[in-house]
Amino acid sequence: QVQLVESGGGLVQAGGSLRLSCTVSATIFSINSMYWYRQAPGKQREWVATFTRGGTITYTDSVKGRFVISADYAKNTVYLQMDSLKPEDTANYYCAADIAAVRNWGKGTLVTVSA
Repeated sequence: QVQLVESGGGLVQAGGSLRLSCTVSATIFSINSMYWYRQAPGKQREWVATFTRGGTITYTDSVKGRFVISADYAKNTVYLQMDSLKPEDTANYYCAADIAAVRNWGKGTLVTVSA
């Protein structure tokens, strides 16, 4: 069974940085695109960033210039470097990976940004 495990969340002051990691395991198929999403308390899950196998990168407008997504397909791992964090970035952050036309999800890692 495919598993995605996120790490790197925590408590940080506004203006600080965190780096999230997500490793995909137990798959015999190639990973296509990898993603980061987030869900703030009381809100719907929102897409944050995408890294395609071809190297195309996209971001939601609210994180452009502050977050950087990267991936190491040899390690089945996707990263999210988050700088200049704001209190409104507080959320559970989830990674996702498209494998054999199925989007698989991690269980999330909590990021809390204090004012």
